[in-house]
Amino acid sequence: MSKFMDRARELRARTDVHYNCAQAVLVSFAPEAGLTEEQALGVAANFGSGMKMAATCGAITGGLMVLGCFGVENPRVIGSYYRTLRERHEGCLNCADLLRMNKERGGEKKPHCDGMVFELVELVEEILKAEGKV
Repeated sequence: MSKFMDRARELRARTDVHYNCAQAVLVSFAPEAGLTEEQALGVAANFGSGMKMAATCGAITGGLMVLGCFGVENPRVIGSYYRTLRERHEGCLNCADLLRMNKERGGEKKPHCDGMVFELVELVEEILKAEGKV
């Protein structure tokens, strides 16, 4: 387990405050990305629940924020990020579609969203390592 994953698990386990999926991903990397937790919370505030309109999953947009903070913006790398996620999720990247598919499989929302956060933290960390950023 990595420090980034440990932090993500800690954030998603809290019951006294809610970290949306984008916030949980970005806050997990905030110190190393040069952000305070408060800055990361603010930047990602409107990206949870698929940008608050069931569009692109907040964990996915949070991952993009982290990559951008570390200067990872190469179209090849970002394209690979999207391809990997589409392969893992039947071509879907939108919150509404991901939640619908999860529900059709009998899944509950919180464990699904936690899983997306953890998946994205892991994927982003792999990319950052491959790019020599962490």
